[in-house]
Amino acid sequence: MYNRFAGSVEAQKFALLLLSSAPIAASSPLSILWTAPTVLLASLMIAWGAESAQFFMAQGIALAILAWMQTLPEFAVEAVLAWHQQTPFLLANLTGAIRLLTGLGWPMIYFACALAYRKRERRPMRGIQLHRQQCVQVVGQVACMIYAFIIWAKGSLNVIDAVMLFGIYGGYLYVLRHMPAEGYEDIEDLGRIPHAVVTASRPVRIAAICGLFAIGGALIFFTAAPFLASLFALASTLGISSFIFIQWVAPFISEFPEFVSAFYWARSIDRASMALMNMVSSNITQWTLLAAMLPLVLSISLGHPASIVFDSQQSLEILMTLGQSLVGALFLINMELAWWEATVLFALWVVQFVFSIVGGLTLPIHHWITAAYFIWAAVESFRLIAGWRQPNAITSFIKTWREHVA
Repeated sequence: MYNRFAGSVEAQKFALLLLSSAPIAASSPLSILWTAPTVLLASLMIAWGAESAQFFMAQGIALAILAWMQTLPEFAVEAVLAWHQQTPFLLANLTGAIRLLTGLGWPMIYFACALAYRKRERRPMRGIQLHRQQCVQVVGQVACMIYAFIIWAKGSLNVIDAVMLFGIYGGYLYVLRHMPAEGYEDIEDLGRIPHAVVTASRPVRIAAICGLFAIGGALIFFTAAPFLASLFALASTLGISSFIFIQWVAPFISEFPEFVSAFYWARSIDRASMALMNMVSSNITQWTLLAAMLPLVLSISLGHPASIVFDSQQSLEILMTLGQSLVGALFLINMELAWWEATVLFALWVVQFVFSIVGGLTLPIHHWITAAYFIWAAVESFRLIAGWRQPNAITSFIKTWREHVA
């Protein structure tokens, strides 16, 4: 009798956590032992479904869809925070995820590919060369950052910004839709589970893809709120800022499948550029669709159009993320990621990550790293203007636009 009553109470609490717009209260820190593995499993299932589905599309569109599906857990976490009107944490997860992809993901792809290259060729690899049509992703990221700078400058994110960001992403997909299919993707590049799905009969394949999406999506829906509650509790127990915990722990778990896919592609050397563009596509998705979702969900929760007004910490986090993305875009402007560029991105990310965990938000490391990003961006811009670097991505984009879009 008692167990039945206790179970009923827990079910009611769980339903209230999902439906209520009240702030998320910290739960037991031990709940991380089931919420984190569940989110990870859901992320893997969604990634497997996306990898299987994207195999039957042109690569540009496929990478865009794959990037969106792989970041679905990020969308769920942000949607829960916005629904519960916890605006101080909305940009924590967003900026942390973007900086994680660029500062850790891009270098990881290079180093994985470089190790495989040295093993095969017996000499070092100087950089990852991008294919001509991948200029769309490089230019697309720049377009997102331009509007992100506008949002940072005015200090708020509102419904009108959401419409503009949706428009930018729509334009990005419009260009990708006109790109011809590329022929360097192979079934053998897929992991074991996606490979089994793709090679199955058509009815089994459709059922498997739909099942992976449905089950993974359901797990994310029912676990996102308890997952965040367990993060708040664990941060309090460890004495770490909740902002820092949401910024780094949540993306580490939800982005894990994307890192696995990228690492697998990077080891094949010939597909390292595809792995890198998968990360860039994820950045574009988060700068546009994920950011646009925040004021919409917040407005629905409040019952009226609302804006997210940035405080000084949120403004600094956005500026640091923009600085990192700007440096990354300037590195790729010549359609190559060189070894020293990957090293710079990784070194700056490690420094601000370690000091954030150790010192929280009190240390001035965020200001120093932000300044370092923009100083480096100024140096790269000067090299570009002086002609020491070639804007191959821009010239390739213009040619691609004329040939396939215009």
